[in-house]
Amino acid sequence: MSSLLPVSYEGRPCYDIVIETDFSTLSDKIDGVSDKKYEKICIVTDTNVAKLYLNEVEASCRSTGREVTSFVFEAGEASKHLDTVQKLYEHLIIQHFDRKSLLLALGGGVVGDLTGYTAATFLRGIDFIQVPTTLLSQVDSSIGGKTGVDFLQYKNMIGAFYMPRLVYINIATLQSLPQVQFTSGMGEVVKHGLIRDRDYFVWLREHRDKILAKDNKTMETMVEWSCRIKRDVVEKDPREQNIRAYLNFGHTIGHAIEKLSDFSLCHGHCVALGMYGALLLSKKTGKITQEEYQEAVDGIAAFGLPRMAEGLDAADVLLATKSDKKMAGGRIHFVILEAVGRAAIKTDVTDDMLLDAIRDVLRSEERS
Repeated sequence: MSSLLPVSYEGRPCYDIVIETDFSTLSDKIDGVSDKKYEKICIVTDTNVAKLYLNEVEASCRSTGREVTSFVFEAGEASKHLDTVQKLYEHLIIQHFDRKSLLLALGGGVVGDLTGYTAATFLRGIDFIQVPTTLLSQVDSSIGGKTGVDFLQYKNMIGAFYMPRLVYINIATLQSLPQVQFTSGMGEVVKHGLIRDRDYFVWLREHRDKILAKDNKTMETMVEWSCRIKRDVVEKDPREQNIRAYLNFGHTIGHAIEKLSDFSLCHGHCVALGMYGALLLSKKTGKITQEEYQEAVDGIAAFGLPRMAEGLDAADVLLATKSDKKMAGGRIHFVILEAVGRAAIKTDVTDDMLLDAIRDVLRSEERS
């Protein structure tokens, strides 16, 4: 199985999303993305992924005589900051990397975001490719050119829109993914159906058992379908001026919970919690019916995503939403549903409305 999805940027062909079942064609694909020879490649990865795939990817990249080096940092959101970027800059300088060199992001969303930001800013921009190894990064963060790092306790506050030269997805890496990370990725997968494609949402429900079993054929179909949705959205709105904001469904509350948990909760789990809150708000403002609300809630819950968070205060979560980067003109651009498969932006969300949605997903005395 091999799939290729071309991605355009501002109306021009930009890069391809390649979906494969191993790393055997990676070196050939790298040769095909540019007329540059890429004599030097730096593989950027984390301590978890390095144990699984670094040697194999290094061997593939060296197969045509390239000089390959690696930069491995401690796995986790706590490493996604400017100190890690600074150490990567130093590594590249010591290794004499120039604008004809290439960075390869091997890992999940943290690796991809940090590597992309480094590529965008080192020597005012060098090429990079995404080799995402988690479900969340394969269907979401590797596509669309968003790069960035966290600043203090603020998630993705520093970044750039910077497109990769290639996204190379090896679907087999999902088999080694811990279950908690797989369900986290399903948060973004289900989100794609809810905001953009009702048929996809229905298909996910119908194929639940095969998805949870990580059936190879089902994984291929699911990842490609989600990639198409994400591709189509970012092509229409590459710099998030309009419909790309729909991809933030569940993220306003979700990011606040993620931050206040000190990133101990997985991103996709926090997005799921945020989606539950957004669905309640969608229902209470008359945008969706009780039946649509229940259908969406059941669809999220079907994949083992959490329904409630513990140990957080609703007022603290509300305050954290105020520092979210989706604020504009002092107002939160809050993504709701108008129907299953159709999202919209709501800019008149009051604090009381937000608190109601937040309380819905916090296990607290307020709910008992």
